[in-house]
Amino acid sequence: MNSQLKKRLVVAAAGGVLALAAVLVQWHEGKRYKPYRDGGGVLTVCHGHTGKEVTQGEIYSEQECNELMKQDLQIARSTVERYVTVPLTDLQKAALTSFVYNIGSGAFAHSTLLKKLNAGDIQGACDHMHRWKYDEGKVSNGLINRRKLERELCLNPSALSDPRQ
Repeated sequence: MNSQLKKRLVVAAAGGVLALAAVLVQWHEGKRYKPYRDGGGVLTVCHGHTGKEVTQGEIYSEQECNELMKQDLQIARSTVERYVTVPLTDLQKAALTSFVYNIGSGAFAHSTLLKKLNAGDIQGACDHMHRWKYDEGKVSNGLINRRKLERELCLNPSALSDPRQ
């Protein structure tokens, strides 16, 4: 794990699942104040936010981007809490919240990953994350890197407390 990212996660850990997930999302999504079309042609802004309210040509403020990310993270966290039936650590919940933030609630709710997770196969579920590496049918290096980190946190729920990590 990148040492700078680990430091950010250690600091965020005191804030719980949403704070941890926010660090992960910001690390991987980046931020754009002006709407753009993502790989799938979807109008996107800020930290990967999509939706009918995204307005072409508008420039979003830091505050607006933070609010959109907060709303999207709450939806992703609620999805994890609603569908996952096995106990998880905050770090595992944060990794899954980041994952859901990226793939969407519907995709997660119907995923093999969720089925494995709820069957108690944590290893199998976390290992399954690497399959979600495509953007418009093409392998994305950014998604490969994101899934590697999400998997690492999912499999090693005490990664932030182990000084050897």
